[in-house]
Amino acid sequence: MQITPLKIQGAALVEIERLEDERGYFARSFCRQEFKDAGLDFDVVQSNLSHNAAKGTLRGLHYQDAPKPDPKLVSCIRGAIFDVVVDLRKGSQTYCQWVGVQLTADNAKALFVPPGCAHGFITLCDDALVNYLMGEVYVAALARGVRWNDPAFAIDWPENPVVISERDAAYPDFQGA
Repeated sequence: MQITPLKIQGAALVEIERLEDERGYFARSFCRQEFKDAGLDFDVVQSNLSHNAAKGTLRGLHYQDAPKPDPKLVSCIRGAIFDVVVDLRKGSQTYCQWVGVQLTADNAKALFVPPGCAHGFITLCDDALVNYLMGEVYVAALARGVRWNDPAFAIDWPENPVVISERDAAYPDFQGA
């Protein structure tokens, strides 16, 4: 597994090594020790799946507020997504910056989202399945979000959403900029 820091402080692209043979492949999708060796303190406490029926489905931008901000490792296990992390941590060198990566079932990549950052994605095909390894349990009272097209971030999404929840569409502009 290769872990490469991204421009967002604490975010990383994880490239998963596949051992292939005539049966298919075997891959280790997470290794706590390799994350520690890369300077990422991440313990998995929950695993979530997100099925997205239609191309152009947008989820986010979500985050969980203190005292339980939620780091996560996101991978696309069927289909393809454009995955985004936005730094909302005041005092961070990358505050209000974003980075996006394409995750697919074929490219064996995952995105590590550090605590205090918002996360979202748009599907690039029908029937996309996304896996989240979570470093904190979900606490509904701490769930927050910012709008996907907030001008404070100017995210360059590859396409406009076709499907978005009322909640995600109604998130306010970010007030911390």
